[in-house]
Amino acid sequence: MPDPLSLPPSVRSIPFHGQPAWQMALPTGDTVIVAEQGAQVLSWTTADGAERFFLSPRSLFDGHSAVRGGVPVCFPQFNQRGPLPKHGFARNLPWRLEGGEEGEQGATLRLLLEDSEATRRWWPEHAFAARLAVTLGAGTLRLELSVHNPGPTTWDFTAALHGYLHVDDIGGTRLDGLDGQARWDTVADVRDVQHGPVTFAGEYDSVFAAAPAPLQLHQAGGGRLSIAQSPEWGNTVVWNPGATLCAALPDMPADGYRQMLCVEAACIDEPVPMAPGARWSGWQQLQVL
Repeated sequence: MPDPLSLPPSVRSIPFHGQPAWQMALPTGDTVIVAEQGAQVLSWTTADGAERFFLSPRSLFDGHSAVRGGVPVCFPQFNQRGPLPKHGFARNLPWRLEGGEEGEQGATLRLLLEDSEATRRWWPEHAFAARLAVTLGAGTLRLELSVHNPGPTTWDFTAALHGYLHVDDIGGTRLDGLDGQARWDTVADVRDVQHGPVTFAGEYDSVFAAAPAPLQLHQAGGGRLSIAQSPEWGNTVVWNPGATLCAALPDMPADGYRQMLCVEAACIDEPVPMAPGARWSGWQQLQVL
């Protein structure tokens, strides 16, 4: 862990379920916790005390296994669409804290993952640098993934910010803003166009063409969340396992699906090409309304 004196006053190093992490807190009461493993945001609490992310109580915190919840960084492969481990290796490896800063709009924490002996076991010929900037403001959280190819060979990647949003009850939740967008329903393996808001009754797993305007998540109790993403992310993934699949997941309680919804900024349909020296970045921003 870095020397706490080298961090901005809003940031301190903490153990989280026995693993190294950083907590960033604002005078407003907004806080975020980011794990060293995977640069994974594990908690975002707004000034009203509400936890905005779902984190499974059955997640295994051992420093290398995938953690179910928060915002896993899927890189350089989404899901099982390639030869690498599911969702790539970035979420399983320790990231290095590069630094942070504070400003009028909040505070930012920056973390780095570079190619190493560990990554070259899976990706032997590719040099890379992946950075995640976590910016916390009053009622807002912005995550920006940046990728650089410092090596001599061309490669490509798929990726996602695989956020698990906390919801009061999935049955009373709807997602607005995807009306008219192309959709691949991966459960039924059907390609069509979304009509109206997205609602949930059973397993739901769809890859959308990203919408031009922010999405709005509505809950039965009246809570709303704006979900925006930069154009560099060409897709939005919406996922809830439903009762049957959730019961089969060893790191989820049987009823865990009721309190979560994944709304992910992603690049899936078209892998991002990275020529030598190329740089790419894309962000997702969540704002309480």
